[in-house]
Order: sequence, then C-alpha cells, then structure tokens
Amino acid sequence: MQAGHQNIPPMFTHLHQLIRPEWLHLLVALSVLMFIGSLIAIPWLIIRLPEDYFVGETRHLSKTRVYHPLVYLLIRITKNIFGAVFLLMGIAMLVLPGQGILTMLIGLSMMDFPGKYRFERFLISRRSITRAINWIRHKAKRPPLLFDHE
Repeated sequence: MQAGHQNIPPMFTHLHQLIRPEWLHLLVALSVLMFIGSLIAIPWLIIRLPEDYFVGETRHLSKTRVYHPLVYLLIRITKNIFGAVFLLMGIAMLVLPGQGILTMLIGLSMMDFPGKYRFERFLISRRSITRAINWIRHKAKRPPLLFDHE
C-alpha cells in the first residue's frame, strides 16, 4: 500500500487514485457554491411564478414574445442554457449538498421541450411539492398557486 493511502479504506483506494486532492477541493467549493446558489435562486424563481401558471390545459403565451424575433430567440436560448445548468446542478445535488429535486424542477421549468407543461402539471400535483412551493410563496407574501381543480 502506498504511503498516501494508509487512512483510506481499500474500497475507496481506486477512487482516491482517480480524484486528485486539487480536484477534490474544487468539487467541494463547487458544491458549496451550488448549495448557496440554489438557496437564493430557487425561492426567487418560485416567487416570480405567476399564481395562475398552472390554470388551463395549455400554457400561457410568453411575455417575451413582444420583443423583436431575434431578441426573443436569444432570450429562449439563454433560458434553455440556464435551465440545462440548473438541471445538471440538481442532478449533482442528489449526491452533493443542496436542494437537488427542487433545483432539477426549476431547471426543467426553464427549458423548452415537448410535453413540458403536462410534465410540470403532473409534478406540481404532488401534495408535498405543492406544499413546499406554496410555503415559499407564503413567506414572500405571495398568493398560493392556483389550479384547475380548485
């Protein structure tokens, strides 16, 4: 056994050889930044969500459609990139500190893909998710989300 591996359990020796200490410090720093970022970004995005976002079978038209088509396209591309970053951060937070599932949901809500609105409605219909989101909105003095069945 090498001198640097004396305190590492045998099952993690291979992992230790793959991850250099410098990378481990970087991973820890990124994990802390993602955790703090999610604590700020997730409530901000939930509070900005219109209360009637989930009312109706079809999605509301985007407010950004009033801009020039090129600006609208740039906004959509940027929004999708940020959504993908949030989705990846959420997946990483499933094993790192952070609000993984909520971060993934925010990322998905920012991205454009077929069936997205139906998927969002399915997820938000889960009682625990609805309660968590409406609790955040209540703390910000925002009305709870509305649904068709209410």
